[in-house]
This record gives sequence, structure tokens and C-alpha cells, in this order.
Amino acid sequence: MIIRTEAELINFGREIGQNLHVPTVIELIGDVGAGKTTFTKGLAEGLGIKDPITSPSFTISKSYAFEKTEAQPSSRGYKLGTGFLNHYDFYRLPDPGLMQEDLSESINDENTVTVVEWAESVKDILPENHRIFNITLNEDGSRTIEELK
Repeated sequence: MIIRTEAELINFGREIGQNLHVPTVIELIGDVGAGKTTFTKGLAEGLGIKDPITSPSFTISKSYAFEKTEAQPSSRGYKLGTGFLNHYDFYRLPDPGLMQEDLSESINDENTVTVVEWAESVKDILPENHRIFNITLNEDGSRTIEELK
């Protein structure tokens, strides 16, 4: 799929978020500036998160709360209540250390959507059935998005 503008990328993420089952793990692949955090902004909007979404590049992770609604049923049995979007960026962390434990807890929390950027150092703990989106920045400024699985 070709995405031409930032607004289109946010809308794409929003559609994914509106139709997401909780819990879910999403891996985002793409170079610096490809739009991974912009996609996550849309995803957060789709989950109903009003807080501003910023890149966790320097903090490694950020967490945002949302109210689970019937639009976000749980794949482990539907439950209303508070859900969380946990956004990780391992770009500056080739050895995740204690953050690997934090990520593992997030992945196993039935109320959490986990988004992981630069996941090479934590690939071994990502669930086999996680979703992967590859975002490529094209020469004309558009982006190509492919869901790899």
C-alpha cells in the first residue's frame, strides 16, 4: 500500500487500532524517519487515546492508557476496563538488559497492545503470531507499507 501523506499514515494506523484485538503485539520495521511513530499515533487514536504520542527513542518505552470498548475485544476473552498501549524503541539499545523483562511483561499482559520498533535485539521473546508492518520511505516522500505477517 502506498501512503502519500502523514495524515494518510495516521488514518491507516487509526483503522488498525479501531479493529485491534487486545492483547496484540506489533513490530514496526523501517528506517529512521520512515513513520513508525506516526503510525503509532494513528493506532493510539484508534484505541481512543487522547494523549500526545511521542517517540520513545530516548526513554526506550512509553505507556498510554485507554478504555477497552467492544470495538477492541480481547482475543483471550472479552473484558471491559482499562487497556494500555506500550510503545518500545530499541534503536539505541543493542542489549536490552532489564528492558527485555519489561517487554516480556507487556507482551503477556492481557490488557496491553505492545508496539516494538527496532526489535532485532528482542526478536526471541516476540510471540510467533505478532503482526509485522514494514514501512519504507520512498524517494518522492510517500511511504510503502506492507504487513509481513
